[in-house]
Amino acid sequence: MGVDIGELLKRSEIGVSDLSSDVVAIDAFNTLYQFLSIIRQRDGTPLKDSQGNVTSHLSGILYRMTNIVEAGVKPVFVFDGKPPDLKLQTILKRTEVRENAKIKYAEAKEKGLAEEAYKYAQASSRVDATIVEDSRCLLTAMGIPFVDAPSEGEAQAAYMVRKGDADLIASQDYDSLLFGSPRVVRNLTVSGKRKLPKKNIYVDVKPEVIDLKENLDELGITRSQLIDIAICVGTDYNEGLEGVGPKTALKLVREHGTLENILAVKGMDIPGLEELRELFLSPSVTDDYSLKWKRPDNDKVISFLCGEHDFSEDRVTKALERLEASSGGGQSTLDKWF
Repeated sequence: MGVDIGELLKRSEIGVSDLSSDVVAIDAFNTLYQFLSIIRQRDGTPLKDSQGNVTSHLSGILYRMTNIVEAGVKPVFVFDGKPPDLKLQTILKRTEVRENAKIKYAEAKEKGLAEEAYKYAQASSRVDATIVEDSRCLLTAMGIPFVDAPSEGEAQAAYMVRKGDADLIASQDYDSLLFGSPRVVRNLTVSGKRKLPKKNIYVDVKPEVIDLKENLDELGITRSQLIDIAICVGTDYNEGLEGVGPKTALKLVREHGTLENILAVKGMDIPGLEELRELFLSPSVTDDYSLKWKRPDNDKVISFLCGEHDFSEDRVTKALERLEASSGGGQSTLDKWF
């Protein structure tokens, strides 16, 4: 998902408390996908209620959002709208990958290959309309606002940061930088311990901030050139140039200045190049949103999670108590929001 330019970028490790009082625009689809991928049982099966409905994302929203709200962060989820036409091929390929992963998951599970099964189970994760609707319902009950983007959620979130309505974007992807977000925080909603593939080793995963200007200055390029690098490597909207990775793309951009010059020298072509650039430079965004944080409606949260999805009422109640718990001096974190 997204463009693979991470190896070019410097990032600064932080604690969640370093973002206290910051408004963080959360890339909703990216984050929900992470919840669905990571929050699973040992055999790879996602969490489900007694009706067979997947609930991993709801668990992620309740407990991970409680953690960051406790730290003073003001989250706002930004949901994708209609994808650009150029993304159609990527969407079709992802669907094919998920279907193949489902088949391989079933085969690995039947053979008793636990680690293989878990890997393919993760790859089969899908954010569907039901998951989105349930997520909206829980966010509303928890008092956390969300914004509907007209198209790409990261583009809308980047616009909100540039506009000053948010301080940074939370996403695992790097596309937010291409859309012009001054700062992006990774691992905010997935921090903790993570097992390395094929190894019985767990590593700490901590939040890290990537500053756009700092990185552009360090690399000696402009944002437009960073977009050119991404297009060379391949984005959600194009295949990229064969055999060209991030470091090679950076070298080419430094040598030739623009992607047009690179293509001329190499005798290659990227169809619709200007349209690709415009998707990042002038994406479809909206001002039709309002950011208001409210106190959680405990009864609605309990009714939705416990009554409809079989969550433990004791655990949910404790999470709600944490949401409203004092952060010091007798004043709750939530009190500071109003």
